[in-house]
Amino acid sequence: MGAQRFGAKSRLALALALAVLAAGLVRGLFVPDAARERLHRPPATDSFTEREGSSVFSTTSFWNAPLAPEASLSPKSANYVRDLRRQVTQYGPWINSTKYSTPVYTVGADQPTSYVKLDVNVPDLQEAFARVPVPAAAKEAAGTDQHLVVYQPATDTIWEFWKMAKLSDGWHARWGGKMTDVSTNPGHFSAPNSDWGATATSLPLLGGLMRLDELKAGRIDHALALAIPEPAKSFVWPAQRGDGFLTTTDAIPEGTRFRLPANLDVASLNLPPVARMMAEAAQRYGIVLRDKAGAVVFFGEDPTPTGTNPYPDLYGGQYPSEVLREFPWDRLQAIAPGS
Repeated sequence: MGAQRFGAKSRLALALALAVLAAGLVRGLFVPDAARERLHRPPATDSFTEREGSSVFSTTSFWNAPLAPEASLSPKSANYVRDLRRQVTQYGPWINSTKYSTPVYTVGADQPTSYVKLDVNVPDLQEAFARVPVPAAAKEAAGTDQHLVVYQPATDTIWEFWKMAKLSDGWHARWGGKMTDVSTNPGHFSAPNSDWGATATSLPLLGGLMRLDELKAGRIDHALALAIPEPAKSFVWPAQRGDGFLTTTDAIPEGTRFRLPANLDVASLNLPPVARMMAEAAQRYGIVLRDKAGAVVFFGEDPTPTGTNPYPDLYGGQYPSEVLREFPWDRLQAIAPGS
């Protein structure tokens, strides 16, 4: 009898457990859209550096550190946003990816090195380019800037180049920089080499670059880099130099950081997937004005090293200008330098 009673209880417990499991499975079929998005969105630690912020620089860098909700605004915030909107209207928005962006070659510790000839007479920078682990089949970006980045995690080093090309006598570049101890770097080339770097501001090409794995995963955990046609002649931190030319009162200095307000409901904007993740990054980390360009442009990683182009699928068959058509430019705010 004791065994029979135990068996009956066991059967009853099993039936109850199966009922609970079935109810859970049924509920799982009806997860609300917002909850389903949270379930499938990778956490910040799934980004390619396995840490907060997926830029390779220090976690406390302005590229990686989330902005405080109450971050101080520039006294000229409204003026800068108004001028940015003017330039968006006049020149159009874009995302550089397969041209005028940056191919990134991540190499191992055993990658053979090459001498990169610097086509200007700057001995210390030439020394930095004397042994670069650039793959023999590497290809610089299309466009006149001819950018290229080599990243070697084993030595915590990046090399970046402007006007890089492989000629009959080997690799050549017109300018660029070498950065060691990248993982603890504040996110810019510093003295005594504050004029190094392939951008006009000495902010590295990897800074603010939207990486392919981030775009495919649906989350960008760092600030975005921006270029505009008409920057101010002046510049502000974190820019170390600049190539702007406007001297009007409300011209935007290179180095200016924009952000979307912390209380903005980005989900309610109904943006295309890429624009949505860009808006979320702009809200959490900001947008840094890095350079001058022919349009108001963000930067997506050049896919040349992968041998495929995922951008048509990522953009849903649209042009970048269409992806950014409803981007909330008018809701941006300019952060006070150094805040």
